[in-house]
Amino acid sequence: MQKMGSAIILIILGLIVLAFPLIGLVPAAVLTGFLVLILGLGLLFGGIAEMGESAGLGILEIILGIIALILGIGFIFNPALFSFVAGLIVYLVGIFLIIVGIVGIVTKGDSRWNGVIALIIGILYIIVGTLFVSNPIYLGILIGLWLLIMGIMMLFQRD
Repeated sequence: MQKMGSAIILIILGLIVLAFPLIGLVPAAVLTGFLVLILGLGLLFGGIAEMGESAGLGILEIILGIIALILGIGFIFNPALFSFVAGLIVYLVGIFLIIVGIVGIVTKGDSRWNGVIALIIGILYIIVGTLFVSNPIYLGILIGLWLLIMGIMMLFQRD
């Protein structure tokens, strides 16, 4: 019964976020922002503590901590930055998949179809990444679809 209630809540939330995509993007950006902010603080304090043992590693942790703090604050106060970074990451993954696909197609062996599939998925990733970077609403729609699909799957899942 509890699982059915959770599934219905996910479906309702998914439909709401699909109707108003930015409603889904803002909480995801704020939640991610807080997590990245905590990560940044951990890296910063860890880097300060590490300075006694290894100055190079300590400086690296401090630099990564500062970058994480800046990104965390940016995600919290500017959800469009979250969408931009998500799109950039998806775009980069698409580039890597295209490279892997080309290598799989060119090399001799049984992995040519794997290369073709990687190439097609890479192109799709670049298209989706470009959409995320250009308009944060698309990321909100993806979040809504994810909520809806997870709710439907949970509804039909057997114990």
